[in-house]
Amino acid sequence: MPTRVHEFAWPDRVVVGTIGLPGSRTFYLQVRAGTQIVSIALEKQQSALLAEKIDAILDQLGTVDGNPFSVPTSTPIELVDNDPLEAVEEQFRTGAMSLGWDPTTAQVVVEAYPLSDADDDEFLDEDHSNAPEMLLVRMPVGTARAFAKRTREIVGAGRPTCPLCGFPIDADGHTCTLPDA
Repeated sequence: MPTRVHEFAWPDRVVVGTIGLPGSRTFYLQVRAGTQIVSIALEKQQSALLAEKIDAILDQLGTVDGNPFSVPTSTPIELVDNDPLEAVEEQFRTGAMSLGWDPTTAQVVVEAYPLSDADDDEFLDEDHSNAPEMLLVRMPVGTARAFAKRTREIVGAGRPTCPLCGFPIDADGHTCTLPDA
């Protein structure tokens, strides 16, 4: 069975957002081009790592002599997107992801594959050729910088951390467990 690819070459919008209250939020990577919208669920850690790695790629590209890809050092103000997610219909829950750079189009490339069942040998092999579907997003450098900034802000907007034990403080209280001294 061929893989169904949800491909966005020049998306109108690509953001990470959440649904739910801190402590029980669901993270989504949402991409829109025209009327086509795809939302995939992510773990908080996947979202944070994706933003970190995108910034690392952009920072490295920005050091190339003459900055030939016009990589911005900060988020272009016109690309800031603080709007909520649009109507969310989860396409799949993300398992494996890959991140790359396409120098021919000067775009950051994100690939996301569905979470696989470790016992299902025919679902995913190492090169993901048996994946039933995948998300492929290509972002220009300014959009990628704005995506990383928003994602870091969304990840950081969760529960506050206890200054004593370092664990998250829930809205309904917190029992501090101090580490052994």
